[in-house]
This record gives sequence, C-alpha cells and structure tokens, in this order.
Amino acid sequence: MDSVVVLGQIARDLVLTLDELPEPGSGAPVTSRRELLGGKGANQAVALAQLGAEVALVGAVGTDDVGEDLLRQATADGIDVSAVVRRGADSALIVDVLEPGNQWRYLEYVPRETLVAEEDVLAAEKLIADAGTVLVQLQQPAAACLAAARLARAAGVRVVLDGAPPTTGTHGAELVEEAHVIRADAREAEQLTGARLDDADSACAAAREVLRRGPELVVLEVSGKGNVFVTNENELFVPLEDTPVVDTTGAGDALIAALVVGLHRGAPLPEIAAAAVTAAGRTTGHPGGRPSLG
Repeated sequence: MDSVVVLGQIARDLVLTLDELPEPGSGAPVTSRRELLGGKGANQAVALAQLGAEVALVGAVGTDDVGEDLLRQATADGIDVSAVVRRGADSALIVDVLEPGNQWRYLEYVPRETLVAEEDVLAAEKLIADAGTVLVQLQQPAAACLAAARLARAAGVRVVLDGAPPTTGTHGAELVEEAHVIRADAREAEQLTGARLDDADSACAAAREVLRRGPELVVLEVSGKGNVFVTNENELFVPLEDTPVVDTTGAGDALIAALVVGLHRGAPLPEIAAAAVTAAGRTTGHPGGRPSLG
C-alpha cells in the first residue's frame, strides 16, 4: 500500500471519567484517568497504522519532556515522525472530561508553537511527494494546509481534507478546489455547505454542491444518524452502527483512516463506506479518542 502523510495536531490526551461534574466552588472524584498520545493528527495516524498503512506525521511538539514522550509513543505505534518538528514551548494538552451518558467536555491548551507552519510543510516536501495520499486536518493554520495540498496535487498525490476550510479569505475556496476528498462532521458540514443537514437527503444535496467545487468524493455526517458518501456517480447513506457509546471523540478519526485505506486498496464505494462507519463504531466504546482498530 502507498504511504499516507498526515498533517495535524499532536498532543497529550488526558482523559478523566467522573460520575458528575461538580458545581463551581466544589470538587468531585475522578473514577478513571488515562494519559496517551492524542490530537486529531496523531489519532488519525495511529488508526492508519493499525489498519496496515505506512504512515508519516507532519506536526509539531514542544521541547519539553512531554514532547519527547509523544514522539516515543508515536514511533512505538509504527508512525514515521521524521517530519515532526520541536519548538521551544510546552506541548499541546487536551483534557477530555467524561460524564455518564456520553457527555463530554474538551479543554485544550494548544500553544501557537505546536501548530503546523508553512515552513514545516515545505521541509516535508519530498515526504509528501512520495506519498499516495496526504491527509490534511483543517484545524491547522490555513496557509500550512494549503501548502500541503498544493505540493501533493503538483506531485499527483491524492489530497484528503478533514474538516471545514476557513470561510473568510482566499485559502478556503482554493483548499476545496485542490481536494480529491473532503470529510466533515455535522458541525463542520454545516460550516462547509451553509446548509442545515437534518437527514440523508439534505446531506446528499449539500454534498453535490461541494462536488461542483472540485472534489471527487464528499463525506458528510448527519448528526446522530449516519454519514453520506457522495460522488458524481453514487450517493450512499450509511447509518450509524448499533454499538456501545462511551466517548465519541475519536470516531471521525477512525472513519477517515478507514476511508483512506479503502481508497488506497481501490475498493468499491459501498465497501469503503461500510468499513469506515464500522471503524468509527469500534472507537466509541472506550474513553478517549485513541482508535482501537488493530
């Protein structure tokens, strides 16, 4: 299988489970705690490696001990971290607070130095040009995302965008034009399309509008119901699987990893879509966003 380069966030994930969030001025016991490699970019890279892909990560960590530990964990997961830069700052921290009933809250400490810069992308040009797919997580600065998409397109490499491009400035429109594939969760899908996606029909109609802007495949979530997979030839709606839900935070990362692997293998769209939704379902049964697809 051709390699995949993931551009995205690398962070320490701290996952705390508790029975009830305390009122201001009071406390509550934590029933479980997990610390692990996280951030959307790292989660997607882990999922790809678990599915058998050769994967490299373009990202940034701090020069602190946490950054060293994150790189060590990523390497142990089979991820090439040669394009991860280290800058003089604390590494990013994401705190995922879970209550019963799949109620979660995110607290994020993401120093500017831990975001991917355009020069980081340019330094990874050969890695990108030699890949089969570049997966770009759009929570990173738009200039860096666009640089990665342009380099990949120029080298004939598939460009997959995860998220919604910025709605202001010129970068957003060009990012969509450069993309072969766009995947967006429910909130991002509404930002991307400007439409409320209440059901499969409205999501398919919105996806068709995005296709007219350049991509070949658009995948949009219909909140609480499933995902649509739309090309110029096909429209599929795949409902969510009936699986236990503890924490949904890593489901989208697992979905897009399985999507990329299916595209690499040249599988038919119905098979790709089914595998992607199954991968998402396998990630919601445990606390934290780290996939478990091996």
